[in-house]
Amino acid sequence: MAVSKGIGGWYFNSQALVADAFHALTDLVSDFMTLGTVAFALQRPTEKFPNGYGKIESLGSLGVSSLLLFGGIAMGYTALIHLYAEFFTGGNLPEFLEHAHGHGHSHSHSHSDLGPNVNAAWLAAGSIVVKEWLYRSTMKIAKERKSSVLASNAIHHRIDSLTSIVALVAIGGAHFLQNASYLDPAGGLIVSLMVIHAGWGNTRAALMELVDVGLDDEIKESVQKASDKALALRQERLSIRAIGGSKSGQNYLVELTVEVPVGTTVRTTRALEEVLRDVVGTEVPGVKRIKVRFVEEGTEVSNEFIFKEEDVSGRVEEHNHKH
Repeated sequence: MAVSKGIGGWYFNSQALVADAFHALTDLVSDFMTLGTVAFALQRPTEKFPNGYGKIESLGSLGVSSLLLFGGIAMGYTALIHLYAEFFTGGNLPEFLEHAHGHGHSHSHSHSDLGPNVNAAWLAAGSIVVKEWLYRSTMKIAKERKSSVLASNAIHHRIDSLTSIVALVAIGGAHFLQNASYLDPAGGLIVSLMVIHAGWGNTRAALMELVDVGLDDEIKESVQKASDKALALRQERLSIRAIGGSKSGQNYLVELTVEVPVGTTVRTTRALEEVLRDVVGTEVPGVKRIKVRFVEEGTEVSNEFIFKEEDVSGRVEEHNHKH
């Protein structure tokens, strides 16, 4: 799809189709990078990597999303140049812009007046059909396997289908409406904005994972439901005091704080921990590690972090002294 839309966009002089082709290409690169990193991300933790290898997938995601982000910016810049040519130079690119983009030959001049060829619409329409089919097929499997990763991938296919609809409308409008050749680069600009939006969202998500962002509310809610189910099996006065953890690639590292009756033995907490790990690990897809902390009823949870005020003030004074 990326190759056919890229060649078709160039041959039929469609900026919107070229932008959509770039989006398809970045999706293809993203899929290959995901396949290349997922094997490492799902490996068992080792002594050297006690939290597993999920961050490798986060690094791959950062690379792909950055490519998507800067590629979208480049596509938007090109579309803006062609819009400038349409409205201010009669369809001809200024000489300094032609040299900047290497377009200083007759191809740009002869095609910009005519707008995109209507045959480019067939490629955009075909892309809509294929992407919508991929969305439905992937979402069906995601629901069967209860896979949040596949569900996200399915939604990405739906976004691609929407970008192809924008390209189709831009190509058709530029061809059938009189003096509307500006619609094609305008469509390319809209597609580039969608690519930039997706690229920024993925880049931000990858960066947040790399700095150990906490679990989102949806995952916490799923863990809460599964934990309540596990505690109900014990038929004791038990409750979940807090849910925390972090995301590492597609792996969730969950931390639970469980409130137990006063005088609960270590043997009892160990059996309870096994039940929690079994039920939550089964019910919530993506959970790869569960750490459980037990506190007695009526007691406060102590802070695990160590803060030494004298160390902090000493470092501040040392820093100020150096400067």
